[in-house]
Amino acid sequence: MQRHLISAADLTRDDAVLILDTAEEMARVADRPIKKLPTLRGRTIVNLFFEDSTRTRISFEAAEKRLSADVINFSAKGSSVSKGESLKDTAQTLEAMGVDAVVIRHGASGAPYRLANSGWIDAAVINAGDGTHQHPTQALLDAFTMRRRLVGRDAGLGQDLDGKRITIVGDILHGRVARSNVDLLHTLGAEVTLVAPPTLLPVGVETWPCEVSYDLDSTLPKSDAVMMLRVQRERMNAAFFPTEREYSRRYGLDGDRMARMPEHAIVMHPGPMVRGMEITAEVADSERCTAIEQVANGVSIRMAVLYLLLGGNEPAVSHPRNTEEK
Repeated sequence: MQRHLISAADLTRDDAVLILDTAEEMARVADRPIKKLPTLRGRTIVNLFFEDSTRTRISFEAAEKRLSADVINFSAKGSSVSKGESLKDTAQTLEAMGVDAVVIRHGASGAPYRLANSGWIDAAVINAGDGTHQHPTQALLDAFTMRRRLVGRDAGLGQDLDGKRITIVGDILHGRVARSNVDLLHTLGAEVTLVAPPTLLPVGVETWPCEVSYDLDSTLPKSDAVMMLRVQRERMNAAFFPTEREYSRRYGLDGDRMARMPEHAIVMHPGPMVRGMEITAEVADSERCTAIEQVANGVSIRMAVLYLLLGGNEPAVSHPRNTEEK
């Protein structure tokens, strides 16, 4: 493992499988009466969020506290950032406090990379989403969910997603989730197809390690997992499709379309969902939809990442000793 986690593209297959396997160990902690490990006791982690977030911020905080780390939550709103303080000055303030890791979400693509390579701070940096660029822990939790559902929880250890066919549908242009998933899933051996209107595909997508289609109906019967993405209106400054109804008609997933998927296939969504647009309530509430599982798995993945990057002084999960005499 490298010292920072900035991009899913930085992970080798061995790195990714190590994180997934470690997350399986961490997931067992959730079944205990006391969901806590002493692994990162005495370490200080700052959650540095310049953009609004619910799932990612709470998930990281839960992961940090389950590993017994000291947690500082920083929100740009109500801080000196709102007075014009730069990222450099904020980082140097954190450095003065002696933090061990910074989890950063920022609206500017490249901000986590800049923080990690600037020399402003001597701490591990974890990218919790930067602009339209990357969201590596989201890709990891998605892969973890796919591996559990498509390979099997017990059979999954040490396995990747070789040969699995994953379809990602929706706003690829503004979606850091799509970019991160394409990078990681390709590394893990999956075959990825992007489905979107031409206006919501980025320039240069033909160089990505995936296929591109404009026809959702033709891809569904051969998909092991279909990931629906929200249209990110907050990042749009123009009309990228005629109407919501037209978008939903061509690229939304409803019960009829879900029925065309193989019986074992799953439906995924990174959240937040806009019910009635990219996904109907019937699909979102079905047993095939893993949206809630993804949230739970996110805590396990983030525990694994924090543990591996900060190099806990104790085993990740202690197993009961065999007390029988030999």
